Parts: sequence; C-alpha cells; structure tokens
Amino acid sequence: MADPYSTLGVARGASEAEIKSAYRKLAKELHPDRNRDNPKAAEKFSAVTGAYDLLSDKDKRARFDRGEIDAEGNPTSPFGFGGGGGGGFRGHPGGQGGGFEFNGGGGDFGDIFEGLFGGAGRRGGGGFGRGAPPQKGANVTYRLAVQFIDAATLAPQRITLQDGKTIDLKLPAGVETGTQMRLSGKGQQGPGGAGDAIVTIEVRPHAFFTRDGDNVLLELPITLDEAVKGAKVKVPTVDGPVMLGVPAGTSSGKTLRLRGKGFTGKDGQRGDQLVTLMIDVPADDPAIKALVESWQDSRAVRTHLGV
Repeated sequence: MADPYSTLGVARGASEAEIKSAYRKLAKELHPDRNRDNPKAAEKFSAVTGAYDLLSDKDKRARFDRGEIDAEGNPTSPFGFGGGGGGGFRGHPGGQGGGFEFNGGGGDFGDIFEGLFGGAGRRGGGGFGRGAPPQKGANVTYRLAVQFIDAATLAPQRITLQDGKTIDLKLPAGVETGTQMRLSGKGQQGPGGAGDAIVTIEVRPHAFFTRDGDNVLLELPITLDEAVKGAKVKVPTVDGPVMLGVPAGTSSGKTLRLRGKGFTGKDGQRGDQLVTLMIDVPADDPAIKALVESWQDSRAVRTHLGV
C-alpha cells in the first residue's frame, strides 16, 4: 500500500480535521455508488479508506510515524507477523465496485458516510454495506460506428455483443456522435443480475453531405446552360434522389431548400436539406469562348463590396 499521507494528499503533520476533510472529499468522489462504470474508482476508494483507517487511529498513526508498522498496519519488525493491524476494508463479493463493507478499524466511517450520503453508510445495522442487496455485474461499453445516411434516417443498426449474440439497435431521435445508449441487462453477469451495455455512437462523415444541426448541407454542381435557362436536375438526398427545379438566371451560391430531408431532431421533427448551387464552367471550351467573345456583362457586380 502506498504512503497513507500521499494517498490522502495531506502532509505528515496534518491535523485530525485536515485528514478527515481530505478523506470526505475523496470518498465522495470515488464512492462506488457514484462510479458504477469505473472499476478503478473502487480500487482508489479502497486505498483512501485504508489510509484513513490508519491515520484516524491515533495509536496506529503514531506507530506508523515511528516506523513500527507499515501502511497496512503490519509490524515492520523482521520477526513480526503480519496480522492486518486491527481492522481493515474489503470488497463485497461480486458486483462492480459496489457493496463494500468495513470491519473494525479506528475511523468513524459511519459518521462520515451519513454526512456524505444521507445515512446510507449504516445499512443493515451498524456496518457500512451490511445487508445490501447483491450487486449487479459490470457494465460493458461498446463503440458503434454509424453511417451518415443511417443516422439521418434512423436506420436500425445490428450490433454483436461480447457473448456473441446480435441485436438490432433502434437509433434515437437526435442521434449524433457521442450519443450513448443503455441496453439494460446486456452487461456482465453478477450475483444481483447482469449489468448494462453502454453503446457510444460515432456518426461517420459522408463524401458530399455535411451536417448543420438537424439540417443536411450539399453543394450541387450545375452547368452554365442549366443556370442560364433553368432546368430540372436530379439531386441526391439521404432518402434517395429527388428532382429539383433550378430557376432561370441562377448564380453560383444560390441555396434551395428541400424540406424534411435532414436529420430527425430530439423533438421528432426532421430538418431540411439545403442545396447550394455551384455553376461548373468547363475549361478551354471553344463554344463558350466564342459565345462570350461577342458579349460582355457591363453590370457593376462588385459595387456593394466597395470596389
């Protein structure tokens, strides 16, 4: 076990109040009931509790400071027998870092945990955690990559769990990268039943669609004659191609809206697809060069820019 002073983050000359305050802070942060998805927190919780157990007992603290016992309360004499130092901390069998109980020790753990958790520190009559229900198994985390169009249309996703079983996952409205889904009872088995599966979604980028909130953005190339004369053109959407009317005299940068072709928001309403038209002029086309040789646009199209 590490030096108990270092474990609690206090100096060797710390007062009883300082030691108790440091332990209260760490116990609140690391308590297993608040870190069910983080098994390492239970290990740290055990370490700080063991450190407090030693330092809150005046006799054991003095013996430790004199070098008579180690951080676990065992005699440091070469002929001593490691007996545990009177009291200690152990984990309740089964469960994910939960269901811990204390046995003996000099610290006033019950008082501390009543203050931290509203009396939860004296379950089952006296010892912390005694009589607590069996703990569920550990949660299992997964990361699921979802294609852009699947996320936009909420297409079901098939996922294989650690036990080899596959399930079809229904994506929630408002899904985005970082969205987490909890699958109850799909984690590891424990004395109190199975834990949960936590699935974190990652929406993959698309080759030409981008997302802006619940809207889908697309830059659509059109030809010069389509822009000048107007046309009906086919446009890709997350739901499949649709026909879009390009008004005659369209300039590059004009944006048209296709309603209901975006992502489904958390309110259940779908966003739109915003199509920005971009005129694609071919390079070195003799017909276009001949066309503009006899024509010049005399408009001052940059006046609004101050040039």
